[in-house]
Amino acid sequence: MSSPKDIAVFIDRHLSLLKNERDMEVEQTGLVLSRCAPKLLEQRGLALLNLSVAGINVGLGGKSIIELERSNALSSNPNFPPHSFRPGDVAQIEAHSASSTTAPRKQAKQKQSANSSDVEQRKVEGVVSKVTDSKVFLSVDPQHLDSKDAELPDRCRLVKLANSVTYDRMDKTMLLLKALMCEQDSDAKSRPSVKGSPQLVNVLLGVSKPSRVQALNGVKFFDDKLNSSQQEAIRYALGSPEVACIHGPPGTGKTHTLIEIIRQIIFKPDGTRTGKRVLVCGASNLSVDNILERLLALQTADHAPIKCTRVGHPARVKAIDITLRATLDSQVSNSDQAELIRDVKLDLSNRLSILAGNDKSQKGKRPRGPERKKLWEEVRDLRKEYRKREKGMVQSIIKEAEVILATTHSAGGHALQDMKFDVVIIDEATQALEASCWIPILKGDKLILAGDPLQLPPTVLSVDKKIKKSPEKKAETKPASKSKLISSRSKKTGLRPPNSLEVTLFERLEKTHGASIKRMLQVQYRMHDTICDFPNKTLYGSKLQSHESVAKHTLEDLPTVSDEENHNSQPDSGIHDVLGFPVVFFDTAGCEYFEKAASPEDDGSKSNENEAVLVKNWVDQLVSAGIHANQIAVLSPYQAQVTLLSSSLSPEYPELEVGTVDGMQGREKEAVIISLVRSNEKREVGFLKDKRRLNVAMTRARRQLCVIGDSSTVQTGSDYLKKWMKWLEDNADVRYGGTE
Repeated sequence: MSSPKDIAVFIDRHLSLLKNERDMEVEQTGLVLSRCAPKLLEQRGLALLNLSVAGINVGLGGKSIIELERSNALSSNPNFPPHSFRPGDVAQIEAHSASSTTAPRKQAKQKQSANSSDVEQRKVEGVVSKVTDSKVFLSVDPQHLDSKDAELPDRCRLVKLANSVTYDRMDKTMLLLKALMCEQDSDAKSRPSVKGSPQLVNVLLGVSKPSRVQALNGVKFFDDKLNSSQQEAIRYALGSPEVACIHGPPGTGKTHTLIEIIRQIIFKPDGTRTGKRVLVCGASNLSVDNILERLLALQTADHAPIKCTRVGHPARVKAIDITLRATLDSQVSNSDQAELIRDVKLDLSNRLSILAGNDKSQKGKRPRGPERKKLWEEVRDLRKEYRKREKGMVQSIIKEAEVILATTHSAGGHALQDMKFDVVIIDEATQALEASCWIPILKGDKLILAGDPLQLPPTVLSVDKKIKKSPEKKAETKPASKSKLISSRSKKTGLRPPNSLEVTLFERLEKTHGASIKRMLQVQYRMHDTICDFPNKTLYGSKLQSHESVAKHTLEDLPTVSDEENHNSQPDSGIHDVLGFPVVFFDTAGCEYFEKAASPEDDGSKSNENEAVLVKNWVDQLVSAGIHANQIAVLSPYQAQVTLLSSSLSPEYPELEVGTVDGMQGREKEAVIISLVRSNEKREVGFLKDKRRLNVAMTRARRQLCVIGDSSTVQTGSDYLKKWMKWLEDNADVRYGGTE
């Protein structure tokens, strides 16, 4: 069992790793920003220059929504150049200067001028809430603007920043957990308390063992199409008093299973409500919105509606009507009490417009001196009144909701402060840092984790940072007697400090408690049986079964292909050569299609021009055979190759998705083309060695997987890669990769 000392060491290691990660992210972002002139930042998509403030409005929480557009005085084209700004990004408004195209060193000298402090003060940080071709909207907290010295510059630029808020919340949560579990000698009144169950926390930290699972054999399922492994996972999750893990391999209906679990928690078998409340979180906004969509879709069918509220920045919510209407912002705006804040919001917007110089009566001139000071005082008073009225409305809506949905990070926001839930569900738990999972966990009595530890782990920048071994760790490397070895093995099941943030809570619990802590979904509804075969045998112990609806489906079965051929009595053999095979392998061994190293600024990324030509040729053939571009995804492990592929494919096929393997996790396409890139005389394969990345890549395709690569290079990377190349040779339609 874990002692307070064990827990303290565990939490301190997490805090140390989080600090390394934060420092690495800030260092990388700062390095780019400090070394690059603004013009170069714009070319890299990290800045937008020559902007002006088009307006200021009011959003949820009294936040200012600053509308930016290209200045007519500085730009002839109102549309932005290509950039990487997306809703949810953290960005900063900075004053534009004539030296914006000069080198950083020259700028540094110029900043020593008398008015340099003015320029430095004119920086406003916020979150991108909306982006169009010609406008970008930034959501800014009031404290960044409500100052007598605050004034947005007439001409400005927008620069992307690193996000530190997530780290602040994780640090705060881990420190709270440490105070709760380790400060046993302090006064009970001074010790922190949490809304969730102490027993759940004790189980997760190894202070006590999980309670016995209740047998629930008589569960009446709302969905009669669930397979036996899904039903078993649902019974297990409902019967586990503290924690349950659901292992969902690709295409096995993990989200489908979670929806049934939520319905079982909210409703009794007779359809009446239990009165319980559920907090549903995910590692990404996409996973949360997918569950929200499924829950809301039930309301259009013959089912009682579940009261759902989506918490988080509206900019990060999937931009479709059904999900946007479920956001807290939308529900506040459309509630019966909305009139209580509309008058305050209107007054606030009017004053902000005057301060920005956008009021018609001011003829574009901003107020100065005492008038400006008075307006800012009125803005602060109006914001205070706005937040007070809005807070009551938010609390009312949150309390009425049966299911609250948020990312693990957003669960730590003000809207859910002091809230308690009967069950916390975390989807994509194997992609979430353990520290971020603790944010919602401390609000719940019970925890259900869902994910696949055999797919990609959380993205960690500081994975190579070395952590000094503790004396206890060093001691373990010394020779030991048999009895000591047995004792050491038993200790390994307890709470141990992680070596990397990549170790997730899901994996730690599985390692501690073994297979008894989880249930695995075993029927997959995505892939042709051949596509599923290799990952099934090598990673999932041959436990996966392909449902009969997908086991033999190919691209030839799609309606678009049938439409193309409905005038022919005999199938087109040329089309069959393109569409009839579930796995195609273009082997470029011996073709000398060597990779090309990208510039040092791209972190040593690789590209392969000849493979890009093969990809383009295959896409052309698929589309010519009747496959729509939006049914195809082109993937590569390397960003440089993605950039190269995008430049050749996107102009002709704008609906075609081209991206990295990492960005495709959790999604699927009818046809997937993978460009492996690596081909060199040294037989180096880089991070192709990562089984989990390859697993994601080869399990995104429903009907056809096309692999393009150099088998002679790839097979030397690892035993796993050697097995994969052998499997492709034996099971795929292997074709010569030459382009001549």
